Formats: sequence, C-alpha cells, structure tokens
Amino acid sequence: MNFFDLDLAGLQAWCIERDLPKFTAKQLRNWVWKHGVLEPEQMSNISDKARTAVREHLTLHESVVVTEQHASDGTQKLLTAWPKPGSNATLPILDTSRATECVMIPTETRRTACVSSQIGCPVGCKFCATGLGGHDGNLTAGQIVEQVHRLSHLGGGRITNLVFMGMGEPLANYQAVTDAIRRLHEADAAGLGARRMTISTVGLPQAIQKLLSFEIPVKLALSLHAPTDDLRRELIPWAAYSTIDELLDACAAWFDRTGREITLEYVLLAGVNDQPEHAQALVDVVRRLRGSVNLLRWNEVEDLPFQRPSDEAVIRFQGVLRQNGVNAIIRKSRGRDIAAACGQLKHESKSSG
Repeated sequence: MNFFDLDLAGLQAWCIERDLPKFTAKQLRNWVWKHGVLEPEQMSNISDKARTAVREHLTLHESVVVTEQHASDGTQKLLTAWPKPGSNATLPILDTSRATECVMIPTETRRTACVSSQIGCPVGCKFCATGLGGHDGNLTAGQIVEQVHRLSHLGGGRITNLVFMGMGEPLANYQAVTDAIRRLHEADAAGLGARRMTISTVGLPQAIQKLLSFEIPVKLALSLHAPTDDLRRELIPWAAYSTIDELLDACAAWFDRTGREITLEYVLLAGVNDQPEHAQALVDVVRRLRGSVNLLRWNEVEDLPFQRPSDEAVIRFQGVLRQNGVNAIIRKSRGRDIAAACGQLKHESKSSG
C-alpha cells in the first residue's frame, strides 16, 4: 500500500488492522512529512513491531529519481520513473517510458511545487512538449502527493504553494487530483491551504461544473491561449469539444461558488496569437468574468514550428490589455535552461539526459 494514498483516518485504520496503537499514524506522518525520513529503522519513537509493519506492508516512495537538474535561476526538476502497473510493490519493475517530471520553483517568499497528474498528456496542444509522446495513463493520488513530498525535501524549506501545471490535464484525472488535494490539505501532511493550490485546466466545462461540489475551494487557472474559437482549435485539439463561451460560463459559476477570481493563462506565440488584434479580442473575453491574465512567452521545444516572441511584442500585447482595464502580468520563464519551463516537460528519460 502506498503511504501517500492514505489520509490520516486511513493510516490510523492501517495501524489498527496490524494491532498497532492509533497514535502511530501521526508518528509516521511526523517522520515522513516533517523530517523526510523514509527508513523505518530511523523512526526512533515507534516500536519494533511498527517498523516491521512499515517495512513489509507500506510503500513510502513508489518512484525512483532518474535525473535531478538545477537551473541557473534556482529551479529544480526531477524526472521520476514509476512502477509498471501490477508489478510487485517490494520489487517494482520501473519503466522510464512511464516517467514524469515535476518542478520546484523558488522565490524569496515561496517555494512552489509544479506537479504532473498524468503520464504524458492526451490534449496534444500544438506548442507543448508534453503531448509529443502521447498519453500513457493517469497517476494515482498517492503518486501525485509523492511528487510534492519529494520536492519538499530537496532542501531550502517546505513547499508553500502547489500548481497542477506539470504534465497532463488535471481535470481528466479528476478523482486522483481531488483526492491528492485532500491529502495535501491535511495539517500534519503538507498542510497546504486552499488558496495556495491551483488547478490549471485546458478547459473541460463539465469537469469544472463537477468541481463546484469539491469541498476545498482551490484556485482555478484556464489555459486559454487564443481569444477566438477558430484560433484556439488550431492550437488545442480538445478545444473542438467546447467553446470559449461555454468555458466562460463554467468559470463564472466557479467564481460564484468560491469567490475565487479566475486566472487566464495565455502563451504568446510569435506571429500566431501575439498581435494587437489578438490582444483586443482577448479584452472582450476577459471582460466577461472576474479574473486576470498571465502572459507567458513560448518556451522553445525542439521540432515544433513556433518562435518565442520578442520583448517588444509581449510588452505591446500587455499594453493593449492594460489600456482596456485588464490586469495582465508577464510571467518569467523559470527553469528554461533545463527544459523545466511551461510547455517543456516530457516523460522520457532522454529528455533530461
């Protein structure tokens, strides 16, 4: 059983089933989350019986780190390989084609974990590296939580913020993602507040509607990337299944339910969606909901036919938005020199070789 698949009540039940004191669950969580200890022999305040049970019946880390990279701006990226489904938990057969990447992004005031929810991505955005290798399955809730735990113990302090902006479409793995958020929200686990967790989605109106009943009001980011349906469908294959109008209606319902403003993510592609007329059209979209715009320069991906826009083009685009009362922020590309920036993550070991 994966330790990170269990909430506190589940871990307490696990202990009771093995005739261990209920309080052992909190002791184990303290060792794993606060101290980063994964070896039962080093958990000095639990019994020998408990150490044996953990060693024989509980998996603390399913994955193996294939590579760890450090960017010049302090960003760190891990490529982790996961066991093949059905392999023995004590002797897992690891498959680097089923690997995922996660990223820790530090600033002076926060440490943000950017985690993956799927192995690859089924959406296939034309400008993104993740979908190039296809989609090889979903991660479990425990595997998602494990990424946060690994990033928490890279050094430099605990994770303060979490974004589901790594590999995959989070709302296409709804149950695992929401279960992971529940685990990470618990005070004696990662202890992340609702305002410190963000789900980034390419836009699945029905899934956003389903999220309205989720008890933890996390933040929501919509990967828009184009101001019109026609252009959006050229860039995002899944845009064929819903219109911008439908997405905005779902996001408006989310705002009404949570009071959380929506962030619109917009990757600027030189000569494709970064012209003043695109900015003006985007103004009309943003005026329909309570939200702001994050502008991101496209980050280079080998073999893709796009160009990174010039600083002048980005500032001009932002200017049109701001002149029309739209709160638009130009986001820095973090970890670009190790292919850890937005749109650069892959799930093959050669990506970090």
